[in-house]
Amino acid sequence: MVSKQQVLHLVDQGHGYPEIGRILGVSAGQAYLVATGIPADGSDTVTTRQRKRLGMLPSRSQRLVNPREVNPTHSERVHGWIRDRAKRDHPTR
Repeated sequence: MVSKQQVLHLVDQGHGYPEIGRILGVSAGQAYLVATGIPADGSDTVTTRQRKRLGMLPSRSQRLVNPREVNPTHSERVHGWIRDRAKRDHPTR
């Protein structure tokens, strides 16, 4: 289990939450929650006092919960498979 001290130590060293998550084997959003006690998804109302907690991001913590999707538009493996299938399909050549 990841501790608050571990996460805050890495924050203090200058690491960002995505990197901290990779180092500790948890998601960036979970690392943020452990460090701050505030969900990164923005579902909680954050008071002025809470904004001053160690590890709090000034804004946009939601990106830690919903990282961009990776949608590759090219795969050399797939193209190779298609080329191989086309070579073997004599009637359509």
